[in-house]
Amino acid sequence: MSLKRNGFSLIEVMVSLVILVIGLIGIFNLHLVAKKGSFESFQQTQASYYANDIINRMRINSSELANYAGTYTGSSISSAKACDVDVGVNTICTNAETRNWDLFQWERAFAGESEKSSDNTNVGGLDSATACISIVGTDVTVVMTWKGVRATSDGTDGQSTFIRSCGSSSDRRRALAVNTAIIR
Repeated sequence: MSLKRNGFSLIEVMVSLVILVIGLIGIFNLHLVAKKGSFESFQQTQASYYANDIINRMRINSSELANYAGTYTGSSISSAKACDVDVGVNTICTNAETRNWDLFQWERAFAGESEKSSDNTNVGGLDSATACISIVGTDVTVVMTWKGVRATSDGTDGQSTFIRSCGSSSDRRRALAVNTAIIR
């Protein structure tokens, strides 16, 4: 008499579960790598935005161009006279006051002060950011450096001395340099 078996044996079920678990672990790891890559890309986009923001501010206030040069860490300028244009408020600022206000707002932006967590720490902006501005005649170089998620190599390797001197050397340092000319 022949016995006919229907269904799965316990060994087959266990093998299937092991294969499923290995596949799920791979998917979860892929998800983590994608999130890190997405954050790195976001930081790069933010750095580009901040570099172009200060360049546009320098173009508007080009009579103060040479005075924008320096190294900024997010708290270099402690306060400044507000020079924004508000509806119904006429604030008259000199070019120097406008420069200080530009740098004040810019530093607060890349330090992330506009976004706070529930414990009141900055969560916006770039991680451990340092910005450097060099001005030679009408040639302007803006360098943004920040701390990346993964350790790779220093983002300033092979760059000019000015770019390498911006921020702290690290295998997680990322850098973005923008060169332009501002004609007065």
